[in-house]
Amino acid sequence: MRSRRTFLKQLGAAVAAAPLASSIASKLTRADGFTALRRGVGTFTQRGGTIGWLVTDDGLVVVDTQYPKSAPDCWSGLRERSDSPLAMVVNTHHHGDHVGGNGVFAQYTDRIVAHANVPDLMRPSADDGATDEKTYPTDTFENTWSESVGDETITLRYRGPAHTGGDAISVFENANVVHVSDLVFNRAYPFIDVAGGADSKNWIAQLNTIHDALDDDTIVIHGHGNPEFGVTGGREDLLVMRNFLEALNEYVTQQRQAGASLQEMKQTKVLEGFEAFNFDWALSLSACIEAVYRERTEG
Repeated sequence: MRSRRTFLKQLGAAVAAAPLASSIASKLTRADGFTALRRGVGTFTQRGGTIGWLVTDDGLVVVDTQYPKSAPDCWSGLRERSDSPLAMVVNTHHHGDHVGGNGVFAQYTDRIVAHANVPDLMRPSADDGATDEKTYPTDTFENTWSESVGDETITLRYRGPAHTGGDAISVFENANVVHVSDLVFNRAYPFIDVAGGADSKNWIAQLNTIHDALDDDTIVIHGHGNPEFGVTGGREDLLVMRNFLEALNEYVTQQRQAGASLQEMKQTKVLEGFEAFNFDWALSLSACIEAVYRERTEG
């Protein structure tokens, strides 16, 4: 089983190499990795998880921070767009490709907001060299958190363990843009962080709940994406992720009932209907199978 540190390195390299392409973003993405979406909200892609950002006359907000080497490029690009102060940073969860740049942005704000589980989940990652152990969230919440910056209201929601034990979605209420982070790997095999509190069945339930709370005009920002599909889309992408996780759980259940060993289960190369997930990517179907198997046998 790969260590979290190895996973993050491979994932960062894969995302850095993958071009951004989606119906919403492809015509708006600049060479510097910035994509404007709606009402001052946009994305930054370089290496690691997708950064979301908000620019208002009264302040800036950054959702996730990637790595120490890419975070300065994000900050420089934001400074080209606005001289407003950095009101806060949001960490959607604890993985190093989403919080590794915290120290860079902490030079410009004293507020980093995350779910209450994130600081403790960050500590093992820090021990593994994946993130700066000194740059933890300063403000935490249990279920829901909301604050206005300029003419936008940002709401954070936590609905229990899914990809990790501390996943928060970030809703830009007036722009109708939702950053779901790693709750969606858009047409790509996900990382199911069992050691970090993942629960693939609750993940499925969350995707249903989030989908039903959105509308057809909502722009959804994903944590990672297949380059053919990109890191932005609509609420239908949540159902594709849900369907994959359902098929994955069904496969593992059926194989266990048939008496197959883990190694035998991992021999399958693709799940029917999810061929698009099987591209040159840091994560594999076999790793997903092993994660769900561990949930069933170690839980």
